[in-house]
Amino acid sequence: MATKKVSAKTVVAEKAEKTTKAAPVAKKVAAEKTTKTAPVAADKTTKKTTAPVAEKAAPKVAPVAKVTFVLPKEAVENAETVAVLGDFNNWQDGVLLKKQKDGSFKATVELEKGRSYEYRFLIDGAKWENAWNAEAYKPTPFGVYNCVVTA
Repeated sequence: MATKKVSAKTVVAEKAEKTTKAAPVAKKVAAEKTTKTAPVAADKTTKKTTAPVAEKAAPKVAPVAKVTFVLPKEAVENAETVAVLGDFNNWQDGVLLKKQKDGSFKATVELEKGRSYEYRFLIDGAKWENAWNAEAYKPTPFGVYNCVVTA
């Protein structure tokens, strides 16, 4: 049935092209629409004309919340580096946590409010660890659980 509608439109378009009186008027209207330009200002010092620059609309920024990730000293076992990776950074280029005086690691990340994110910690680039105080845990296809945080 959709094919019939397309065929009907095609036939109507062909008939409009064959009509000699309607075609020149349509072409003239189309030409007028395409030839209209923005007002042009003249530069008096160089006598060149310059068109005004269109302002771009500012992109909408989603509200963010600061989320602090902490991994206690007991979980890091004398680690040199700890990074947090999750779906908020596409599990790539983890955010490095800073070692605290008490031996724990901590970092604050801005995340879009109202969303839940899965994450895990990567210790020394080799060992994965979950947060001990996560809001929730979600099973993965790899037989482990990811931590869940809601911003």
